[in-house]
Amino acid sequence: MPAFAFRRQPDALAWFGAGRGQALLAAELATAGLWLARRPTQPALWLTPAPVPQPPVVLHGFSRQLWLWRHPRGFSGDLRCGLPLPLPSEAFGSMVIQHAVEGPAAPELLAECARTLAPGGRLRLYVLNPVSPYRLRWRGTSLQVRDVTAWQAALRRAGLHSIATEATYLGPVLRGTASASPPSSNRLRAVCVLEAEKRAAALIPPAPARRHWNTGAAPA
Repeated sequence: MPAFAFRRQPDALAWFGAGRGQALLAAELATAGLWLARRPTQPALWLTPAPVPQPPVVLHGFSRQLWLWRHPRGFSGDLRCGLPLPLPSEAFGSMVIQHAVEGPAAPELLAECARTLAPGGRLRLYVLNPVSPYRLRWRGTSLQVRDVTAWQAALRRAGLHSIATEATYLGPVLRGTASASPPSSNRLRAVCVLEAEKRAAALIPPAPARRHWNTGAAPA
């Protein structure tokens, strides 16, 4: 199908195509892969802002994985498409989004992720941390970087519920390259990690039948 054409800031995610942006993506791969390996055996959707480094295939208990990377004309990878995603609703039990929402049409993309996420499914979101000193590395780009509160509100508007009130963080603080160290509570690190869940509406049980007693009748 024809790819969707973004009409504003077409190079918003170009920073991730080389250098420090690629190093951050590589550092996130290890934690994302471990997170997926702990998830149930359900299909997963993995979105990245650049074609490399390519996400690893999780082999231990998980093998059905669709990888898409975002570019100015839409998405490529395992499928070439645009928005809305040509994917069935509630098709994925897990999702990993690495910065793909920091380009244009972020609300539409989050809405599509919520639509294709199954009830009870989890989404793990990696976004740049605007309060980190590492923001000097992406200064001057057209990336749409928001704080944790704004991303949590965006997830709620898409119909997703944050798992924890506090985000975790990974990556460097100011200097050096990104490392594969696990997420921590250090709010000065370069990347925020958020997790959200799609909750199914509880079914309303039928009202109990009311018994009408005839006070004038003898018991049978």
